[in-house]
Amino acid sequence: MNTNKNSYIFIYASVMVIIVAFLLAFVSSALKPIQQKNVELDKKKQVLAALNIFEKDAEAAYNTYVKADQLLNADGTVAAENGGFAVENAAVSEAQLPLYVCEVEGETKYVLPLYGAGLWGPIWGYVALNADKESIYGVYFSHSGETPGLGAEITNRDKFQVPFIGKKALDADGNVVISVVKNGKVQNPDTEVDGISGGTITSQGVDAMLKSGIGLYKAFLTKKCEKACPAAACDSTACPASVPATAIQVVNQ
Repeated sequence: MNTNKNSYIFIYASVMVIIVAFLLAFVSSALKPIQQKNVELDKKKQVLAALNIFEKDAEAAYNTYVKADQLLNADGTVAAENGGFAVENAAVSEAQLPLYVCEVEGETKYVLPLYGAGLWGPIWGYVALNADKESIYGVYFSHSGETPGLGAEITNRDKFQVPFIGKKALDADGNVVISVVKNGKVQNPDTEVDGISGGTITSQGVDAMLKSGIGLYKAFLTKKCEKACPAAACDSTACPASVPATAIQVVNQ
């Protein structure tokens, strides 16, 4: 073949494109299970972070503290004991409500997934409630593209996430009362958290995410059962007392 002809160049280029495309497809397929496992591990770390747990072996820690990843019906009863983990935060709705039932230091905790919108893109996270289903045990927030030093500060554990611990998430009627307010404008320290200075829109996004996300679980959270259960099994038995905020210890090994 005459290598000086244009046809040779086109054939050569086409063959190279096909070979490279095949190799990329093969590598992508081979790495997919590893990528999926990493995604799942990261999600488990986020759930654990809401529980104030930061152990080195996240897989083992998740299996230790998370007792069930339930799916709830809209009325707060259990549709399935497992399967909640497979539901993406963005897909949470009344039709599929994941609930992570956990146990930390002998106390029951409930972790709810959250999803919302910040200034530049999606924000998401988890909120862990104490056994009373009203007070917050811990939270975790993340984002896909908020401004560093401003809206991105919702990922700052000490500055933004820790202040949620011990706050009241619901009132006696099951209404969501936890709020993120403008920085320096907290009037009710039991239910309000300072927003990010300079990150007003992202802070408002977190506030809206908390209200909408927790609100989806009102039927379950207003039940007086200690744990999610079939409707016939629920009674008026009071939930066990929650752990005071001062007693919470971060697990970090």
